[in-house]
Amino acid sequence: MPRILAVALLFTLVLTPLAAEKQKQLPLTDDIITDNVRVKLANDSDVGGMKIDVDVKGGSVTLTGKVRTEKQRSKAEKLAKKVKGVTAVTNKLIISQD
Repeated sequence: MPRILAVALLFTLVLTPLAAEKQKQLPLTDDIITDNVRVKLANDSDVGGMKIDVDVKGGSVTLTGKVRTEKQRSKAEKLAKKVKGVTAVTNKLIISQD
């Protein structure tokens, strides 16, 4: 019985890292990229409270909505470009004090 447990434990220790590595290599879908861009924007202190819509098609990100300053507009674009899987960013954000 202890031998079976030892073999099971060994398989678990060997296969878990392999499964994790395989999961890292999965292709990034547009939905995953969208979520990652939204999280990146939401977690940023400059643009986190802004109403920014994110649309992704084939890795190409389009940002729409309103921000208050040019700095926020630029920062949102830079953040989106840093997300893995993003191939291009179209920045349609409007600067408005509303």
